[in-house]
Amino acid sequence: MAGGKKAAGIEPLQRLVAGDLSRVNDVIVQKMQSPVALIPQLAGHIVAAGGKRLRPLLTLASARLCGYEGERHIPLAACVEFIHTATLLHDDVVDESDLRRGLDTANALWGNKASVLVGDFLFSRAFQLMVSDGSLKVLKILSDASAVIAEGEVHQLLTSNDTGTDETAYLEVIEAKTAALFAAACRVGAVVAERPEAEEEALERFGRGLGIAFQLVDDVLDYSAEQKALGKTVGDDFREGKITLPLVLAYSRGDESEKAFWRRCVEDMDQRPEDLQHALQLMQRHNCLDECLARAADYARDAHDGLSIFHDGPIKQSLLDALDFSVARAY
Repeated sequence: MAGGKKAAGIEPLQRLVAGDLSRVNDVIVQKMQSPVALIPQLAGHIVAAGGKRLRPLLTLASARLCGYEGERHIPLAACVEFIHTATLLHDDVVDESDLRRGLDTANALWGNKASVLVGDFLFSRAFQLMVSDGSLKVLKILSDASAVIAEGEVHQLLTSNDTGTDETAYLEVIEAKTAALFAAACRVGAVVAERPEAEEEALERFGRGLGIAFQLVDDVLDYSAEQKALGKTVGDDFREGKITLPLVLAYSRGDESEKAFWRRCVEDMDQRPEDLQHALQLMQRHNCLDECLARAADYARDAHDGLSIFHDGPIKQSLLDALDFSVARAY
């Protein structure tokens, strides 16, 4: 994002594929129906609270960038959203979260058992959509991403509340949990358009870089944004003892008394009312938030370079705008 110019956000991308996105939403509504009334009720709650549909937007835009004029990208974009939504349901149970984007989580309203089971239902719907597409290549890309996401969830569980987690381990978690689906969402756009392998790989590179940058900025926002802007309580990651890059950097750079503070708060979960403010002060002292944003900017630049093989045009520019916005949210 050059010269401090305000990023355009994802609205240009939404406008360019508005017709396709409307049809994706129709597929989502249709496919989350079930004679078991709790399923559409709970699924509808989480889908409605799911934000801007960034991941399916990436599938739609990637297909259009590759000149695709068919229909396959519509159900596949819905498939991507179902995978994402299923992981949100499971995440909120694991994290014991009560709010998502300022709304009660499904597990807060219906309990953990229902949330896990409806998450399983949405994963199953996603696989039905993959199979219906009929392409083994598409099935491999999206099923591989689903497996990687699950591995990332387990890896995160193993690093939870562990101040010994280093930057490499943390990046492995977010590459799996977040970036894998961004990358797959983009790559299938080139696959349905039957474009060369180089274009598939370019879009995958773009999606992966965008996904990592997006998550790194989310980590920073948890320690710096207002609740109204963030859609969740500021400091949730800290209160849950969640290991994110700002905390990893603060711990690694702290003296022994600071390390003891982090171990008490994160490993022992012995937190006092003033601890969040002290955590913020330590992160500022060691420049952790700015360094996380610098890392995010590096991944965003790599993602930007990934699109360099495509001709300039409105779709490409809107994807780059969305990329810029993913980092600009922190400012």
